[in-house]
Formats: sequence, C-alpha cells, structure tokens
Amino acid sequence: MTGLTGNAAIVGAAQYKPEKYQTAPQMFHLEQVADLAARALADAGLEASALDGLVINGPHFHEASVFVPAMAAEYLGINVNFAEVVDLGGCTPVGMVWRAAAAIEMGLCEAVLCVLPARMAPFGPDEDPSWMAKAMRYGGHSTAFGAPEAEFDLPYGHMGQNTGYAMIAQRYAARYGYDPRAMAKIAADQRTNAQFNPQAIFHGQPLSVDDVLASKLVADPLRVLEIVMPVAGGAAVIVTSKEVAARTRNRPAFIKGFGERLAFKSPSYAQEMTETPIGPAARKAFAMAGVKPSDMDAAQLYDCYTITVLLTLEDAGFCPKGEGMAFVREHDLTWRGDFPLNTHGGQLSFGQAAAAGGMSQVIEAFTQIAGRAEDRQLKRCDQVFVSGTGGVMSEQGALILQGS
Repeated sequence: MTGLTGNAAIVGAAQYKPEKYQTAPQMFHLEQVADLAARALADAGLEASALDGLVINGPHFHEASVFVPAMAAEYLGINVNFAEVVDLGGCTPVGMVWRAAAAIEMGLCEAVLCVLPARMAPFGPDEDPSWMAKAMRYGGHSTAFGAPEAEFDLPYGHMGQNTGYAMIAQRYAARYGYDPRAMAKIAADQRTNAQFNPQAIFHGQPLSVDDVLASKLVADPLRVLEIVMPVAGGAAVIVTSKEVAARTRNRPAFIKGFGERLAFKSPSYAQEMTETPIGPAARKAFAMAGVKPSDMDAAQLYDCYTITVLLTLEDAGFCPKGEGMAFVREHDLTWRGDFPLNTHGGQLSFGQAAAAGGMSQVIEAFTQIAGRAEDRQLKRCDQVFVSGTGGVMSEQGALILQGS
C-alpha cells in the first residue's frame, strides 16, 4: 500500500491551558501563533530558523480571511517552502499533522509548524464582537443564502451539533440498543484521567456515572455532561524529518499511518448515520502503518460527545459493530486501566478550544510516547491511535503514532 514511510515525527508541542472565554486573555491570533510557535520550538529544542513549513487554520482567523499563511510567516520572520490552510473543523489537527508529514517525506521541507490559535482576539472600535454568534446563528455553521443547511436543515429544527449527535444516538439506539450507564462511564472514566492532569479545566472536579445521569437532558438521549464545553485555548506541534528529529530533546512520535474521509456536511445526507467516516479512515491508517487496533497502547479519540467515542471505538475496529457499550462496560478506560482512552481527560474533561481542541488528543499521544505525562504516564506507550472529527461526524481522520 502506498502512503507514508514513517520518517516524519512530532518532536515538540505547546498548548494553552483551557479557560473560560470570559476570563481567558485576549490576544490577536498572530500573537498567539508567535507565542505557541516559540513554546513548541523551545519544547523541541529548535530555533525558529529551522522552520520551513507552516500549516494553519484559516476560518475565523481574526486578522485576515485570505493570505493567512503568508501573513503568519511574515509575522514569524520565516521563509517557508510549504504552506497550507486546513479547514476540517475538529479533524483539522489530524489533517494538519499528516499533511506536514507528507510534505516532509516529499522533500518539500524539513520542519513544519502546525498551529491553531483559539483564544478570543481583541476587537477594534468599529468591529462587531458578535461575529461568532452570527457565524453560528441558530446553531448552524452554513447560514449564508444558498447553503443547503440554511435551506433544508435549520428551518425544520435540525440545528447544530446537539440535535445532530442526538439524532445519531437515537438511530444507534434503534439499531443496537442503548445503555445510558455505559455512555456515562465514558465521561466518568475520562474525568478520572483529568484528575491526574493539572492542565485540564475539570481538574479537581471528580465525576461519577450517577453524576452524569443526573445532569440535565439537553437533546435526548444526550445529557449536559456528555457534551463538550467550549473553552478558549490554542495549540501547536512541530513536525520534522527523521534527521532533524534526531537532534531534538524529546522521544519523537513518528507518523506511521493516516487516513481521512469526508462523507457529508449534514447527517441528513448520511446513507447510514451509525456507520461513520472514521471507519475507512482508520482502516487506511492501520494498513499504512502495518499494525492493527489490538497493537495500540492507547487511544486518543476525538470526544465532542460520548456517542462520538462509542462510534469511533466500533468503526475504527477496537470492537465489533453494535458491541461498543459492552466494550465500555467491560474495560477500564482510565490511564491505569486495560484500555487507556483519552488519558489527558479528553475534550469532555480537558476542554475543547474550538478547532484546536482536537490537537489535545495529538499532543497527549506525543506526550505519552515521549514519556512526559507525569502522574498519568502509561507504563508502556509505543503506539497510539488518534482520531479527529469535524462537523456532525462529517469529516474524520486517523493517525498512527509510534515511538522511535
């Protein structure tokens, strides 16, 4: 099978501690790019002059909507041979990393900054600070005149993520049955992991299965503690060639396999809502890396909702279709358990910083492989599966990361 040879690696990372928007510092996105780049470079033990590639998220970049890579490179004072804008929602971080790895293996560059600023930027006197609310009017993404979502979804009550993921969960229940306690266990086990991660926004706030089940029902069958809390933040990783990685500070996490699948924008158009794009993406990633799900030492699965985790476990091949809830009941998903899942707490307990939220899974995989997870460090971590999810199970990607 064609694909990556596995000679590009994540060698450094930086991540803002998640904070509520009301209290987080406001910084221009260019400032965040520079700050995150400096932190990630310092983590890797590299100078800015080593960078010759840049991958950035374009949508909602405060200072510009076009020419974003050129503007960011200029601000950083670097010349790049590879520049990319990735717009895949929560799948963006996974998409950034494999694109950087591919560019390195093609010989286009040697060291790539993948960066996502996600703190609010200050607004000028003539700017409207309600841009985010307008962009997400009625809970939708595509509200412009002519957008299919605006014409065919929003007027009929299918508004945004909560209803979309609840609809998927309802469909799953109709096909395979539904165990609310198993679903609550996903959130509770991840919260246990967050108690060993001082950076998690819910650090110091334990959670039980009963607590989840007692929380407010938002969109049947999803309860508020099964739904991610948006926060301010930002993240960056440095991806380099094997040769550059050899002179960095940390044990590298080599990118051995990837897959990506975009199936639809709205789940209204899904052929079968319980069969998600992560299936073909994960199969390609495992085949490219020459490994299988049972070879993984940990799984860092995108977790905007508990139903996202369940379907990813099944469709990525960790358990058969329809048996995800039994798998969750039968396994300890904490960092000390037999199936370590989202060992940083997942976005459900670490926090979801917009599109940068998915980078928390990538960074946790790198952190575990590098042996730097401190109190939550796995005894062995050589291979990790990472997933990303954008939209309402619309666009999904997978990575296989391996230690040297």
